[in-house]
Amino acid sequence: MTKQEKVKFVINTLYKLYPEIPIPLDHKDPYTLLVAVLLSAQCTDVRVNKITPILFEVADNPYEMIKLSVDEIKQIIKPCGLSPMKSKGIYGLSKILIEKHNGKVPQSFDALEELPAVGHKTASVVMSQAFGVPAFPVDTHIHRLMYRWNLSNGKNVIQTEKDAKRLFPKDLWNDLHLQIIWYGREYSPARGWDLEKDIITKTIGRQSVLNDYYKTKKS
Repeated sequence: MTKQEKVKFVINTLYKLYPEIPIPLDHKDPYTLLVAVLLSAQCTDVRVNKITPILFEVADNPYEMIKLSVDEIKQIIKPCGLSPMKSKGIYGLSKILIEKHNGKVPQSFDALEELPAVGHKTASVVMSQAFGVPAFPVDTHIHRLMYRWNLSNGKNVIQTEKDAKRLFPKDLWNDLHLQIIWYGREYSPARGWDLEKDIITKTIGRQSVLNDYYKTKKS
């Protein structure tokens, strides 16, 4: 199977499994999405979705958020982990949104990445999911699966993103990055992996990955 045939197989399989694609983080607008994505660093989406309603009941826009102290934000978001850094980031970006962007989330990668605690992945999620701009944010699931599927070398997420953008059609990026995340969670997790259920890896997977899997199962 050529690389292009593999890419076509991945696309077709994912669209059969996920014709409708839910967004993992609950939100109502670009600002609440931005905060939710920031909170999701080293935290599960399930936990974030439990905390954001509590936070957003108090402050769901930058004007209300800066009425809180950093410590008050920290206490609310503490279950998400990294709360000292995240609370400063939420307060800081809220203040900058008011001062520089009239309280609105900017619709550009550069402006987003200038905000406190907002890196390229967070900016990519907001651009794709809030504004519909083609992007391919790479999380641990996408990084893992692109390697397992022999579509990237697995060296780092920067290279994985470049490979994904090079291989997949641009008009499908926003769907595919979400579909791959859902697929990774359901069929190809890092732990408790059952290759028999993982049709994509079983069909096109990197041989070294498949060999390691079968060795582990035999031991």
